[in-house]
Amino acid sequence: MIISLKENPNQEQVKHLTKWINIMGIEVHEMEGARLGLVGDTSVIDNDAIALIRAIDVVQGVEIIKEPYKRANRKLHKSDSVIDVGGVKVGGGEFTLIAGPCSVESPEQICSIAKSVAASGAKILRGGAFKPRTSPYAFQGMGSEGIQLLLEAKKETGLKIITEIMDIAQLPLFDEVDIIQVGARNMQNFELLRELGKKGNKPILLKRGLSSTIQELLMSAEYIMSEGNENVILCERGIRTFETATRNTLDLSCIPVLKECSHLPVIIDPSHATGIARYVKPMSLAAAAAGADGLIIEVHNDPKHALCDGAQSVEPQEFEEIANKINQILPIIRKGKSE
Repeated sequence: MIISLKENPNQEQVKHLTKWINIMGIEVHEMEGARLGLVGDTSVIDNDAIALIRAIDVVQGVEIIKEPYKRANRKLHKSDSVIDVGGVKVGGGEFTLIAGPCSVESPEQICSIAKSVAASGAKILRGGAFKPRTSPYAFQGMGSEGIQLLLEAKKETGLKIITEIMDIAQLPLFDEVDIIQVGARNMQNFELLRELGKKGNKPILLKRGLSSTIQELLMSAEYIMSEGNENVILCERGIRTFETATRNTLDLSCIPVLKECSHLPVIIDPSHATGIARYVKPMSLAAAAAGADGLIIEVHNDPKHALCDGAQSVEPQEFEEIANKINQILPIIRKGKSE
């Protein structure tokens, strides 16, 4: 629900209105353009209460928000959110490249890849320390040692780092990690999402579930934001359909849909979406053209011998080609938007 105020409203009346709404267990957020955004279970405000609000001198009008997500809703937050990752901006017109291997395998491997992707324009290094694998016998990652190797690569290159969390118990290990990734399998792990929401302003990259709708993705973001952390980045990584030619089906239509209904940045993962390295480049370019705020791409210096997802990992030189192509098309896209 949004309450629009009249021009130069009496602040004492606004204060009393806010206090009355708070008593009902609803938070009130000041918004752009003399508006108050009501966040919480607004079903407690019945038609009689709405009529009372409309009758207050300082109130211009009341708009009911039908969508169940509030903090992630563009109606409550008109401008695009920009997530500041230690000086690296995600969203708000920036195009951010995140790159690195599926899994951290060794000090030499992660540092070598980090240096190459940094040279090609990546600002954030990805690398799995804890790996959710379909098979219990597959490589599960290096765990806490993998996080330490990511931190070493960060020191050597200056890249920010992102890695995936699997369980609430792992949270203390992520204190120095710049972005915590929530994988597709954990998108609806609501207890984990709540705990991440309590992590202050720690940026969270939230991946869309394997068969989740756009509204379900936004509701998961709402879980994090409802606990106070509004630094959420949405990530499309392909959804499960009947198609078997690719690992998943990349839903690029989610970009304009999410941009219309939410203010949160949208990152595309063409590696997990396609599962095939040769399709990563065209899907990366298509994502940029569709208005994504960035890409998260798997890069490996020896894909054939990668311990995880080598088939979908591009080599460093190919990542450089993708980055160069992106830099060529972005000015054209941005020029079209500004006209």
